[in-house]
Amino acid sequence: MRTVIASLLAGLLLLSLTACGQEETKQPETMGQLLAQEFQTQYQADPQADLAAMAQAILSQEVVGFQGTTTPVEPGPLMGLGAAQIEGFSQGVMFAPLISTIPFVGYLFRLEEGTDGGAFVQTLEDNADLRWNICTQADECIVKQEGDVVFFLMCPRSMEENPADAEGQPTDALPQADQPAVP
Repeated sequence: MRTVIASLLAGLLLLSLTACGQEETKQPETMGQLLAQEFQTQYQADPQADLAAMAQAILSQEVVGFQGTTTPVEPGPLMGLGAAQIEGFSQGVMFAPLISTIPFVGYLFRLEEGTDGGAFVQTLEDNADLRWNICTQADECIVKQEGDVVFFLMCPRSMEENPADAEGQPTDALPQADQPAVP
C-alpha cells in the first residue's frame, strides 16, 4: 500500500515539475509587437528575402487595417528620425500608410558588412520621434535586429477608432467626429 501511494505521489510530483518547466508563449499585446513578431517570422523563413517583399508581408497583417505602401530609402535623414544621418545600411525600405495622418512609419534595413548592429539600433532608438507626424503621435517604438536586418517601427498600439492608454484615457488629443469639442 505504501509503495502504491509513494509511486502515485512520485508520479504527481513528476507531472507538476513537467508542467512548471513548460514555457507559455507570450501573445503580442500591441500592433507593434505583433508586427515585430511577423518580421521575425519572415526573416527566419528567408534571411536573404527582398526587404520590400518582407515589408509587404508585414503590411498585409490584418491588424494593420489600412492600405500601405513601400519605398526604397537611401542613407541620410529619414522620416520620423529627426535630422539624424542614418547610415550603415546597404538596402533600406520604408513602409507606411497611404494616408499620412496615421502615426505609423516603419523601416527595414539590411546592414552593410562591418556595421555595428547594436550601435545602429541605438541610433534609431535615440532619434525616434513619436511626434514626427504633425497632427498625431505614435504610441510605441519598436526596434529589433535579426542577423543583418533591422526592423524599426513607430505606430499606435492598435488601429481601433479611439484606443485608450493604460489608464483608460483616449490616446489622441483631437476630438472625435461624433463627440462635441469642449470649448
